[in-house]
Amino acid sequence: MKGITGYGHAAIKVVDIDKSLEFWRDRMGFPEMLRLHNDDGSLWLVYLRLTDDQYLEIFPGAENDRAPGWNANGVNHLCFNIEDLDGTVQRIEAAGIELYSPIKMGADGNRQAWIEDPDGNRVELMEMAPDCLQLQAIKRLHAADSA
Repeated sequence: MKGITGYGHAAIKVVDIDKSLEFWRDRMGFPEMLRLHNDDGSLWLVYLRLTDDQYLEIFPGAENDRAPGWNANGVNHLCFNIEDLDGTVQRIEAAGIELYSPIKMGADGNRQAWIEDPDGNRVELMEMAPDCLQLQAIKRLHAADSA
């Protein structure tokens, strides 16, 4: 769609903000950018930086103990593009994060591994291959735009 310049952020609700920040900020390495508070002074959300243009918003006060399962309505998972999947997996495992699905080749031709945060939010770590289906589709779209 014309006018969209990127993907700004994803937002998740969590049960225990401290446990979630320990996971996302301290172990995954996403720096805290800012906090916003409600009028009564209670924490509303925490912004974590993925890139200068992309963030993860973490909202405390989730109603359920765990994120919905694979087949529930709503967002199914987050996916982070990874330059070096092997190195990233080594780093996060060293930080005490367990893979719930080891490195494997995805149906799209990309290598991937999966983790979950403390609330059960699923996260795909994806290393895009030069000949993956997504990049092939982008080439076709650009060719069609040029025609």
